[in-house]
Amino acid sequence: MSPRMPPRGPERMPTRRIIHTDDAPAAIGPYSQAVVHGDTVYTAGQIALDPATGAMVGDGDVVREAEQVMKNLGAVLEAAGSGFAHALRCDVYLATLDDYAAVNEVYARAFGESQPARLAVQAAGLPKAARVEIACIAAIP
Repeated sequence: MSPRMPPRGPERMPTRRIIHTDDAPAAIGPYSQAVVHGDTVYTAGQIALDPATGAMVGDGDVVREAEQVMKNLGAVLEAAGSGFAHALRCDVYLATLDDYAAVNEVYARAFGESQPARLAVQAAGLPKAARVEIACIAAIP
């Protein structure tokens, strides 16, 4: 005899909430800046777009790009009721691993002592010719 499963109707399902903030760039495709499910926020990847203009920031300077990425990511996390201190995992995509050390310094400043688990990979063809893209999963306290 198998154990009885709890009901799966709307009364048992955690809510799914779409996050949007004008303090981060609007999505450039058919996706949301972030989605909250239960007490967890899942962000879309952020690149170095200026939220006001939609233009890339940095002029090819990966440090400036990474700083804008972290500003954008922080704004999305804040809009969801979370923040860097509650990050669980980040996925970091780099156009070249030659930028790893420079991006790592910016990333470390943003997270301080609350360093989440992380994946960092080289990825060809990031959107808008970005050199860095970062997505995050974080808890909502």
